[in-house]
Amino acid sequence: MRTTIRMDDELLAQAKALAARSRRSLNSVMEDAVREMLARHEERADAPIDLPTFEGNGLLPGVDLDNTAGLYDLMDADEAS
Repeated sequence: MRTTIRMDDELLAQAKALAARSRRSLNSVMEDAVREMLARHEERADAPIDLPTFEGNGLLPGVDLDNTAGLYDLMDADEAS
């Protein structure tokens, strides 16, 4: 497929220089660069996220995590205390 992209002039010059040094086409260098970036992104997307946990007895009575306005009201009431 043929497409047009805009690229920083210095970045393009570096890509062309790499293509010349490695005796490859600019197209081949650009394809490899995009593949590498996509692979890194997929690795990060699949990595588990370690979230902090806290001890306690669960939610306080009356807390509904699906009710944003209610949560704000509870937080405001807690700050006023």
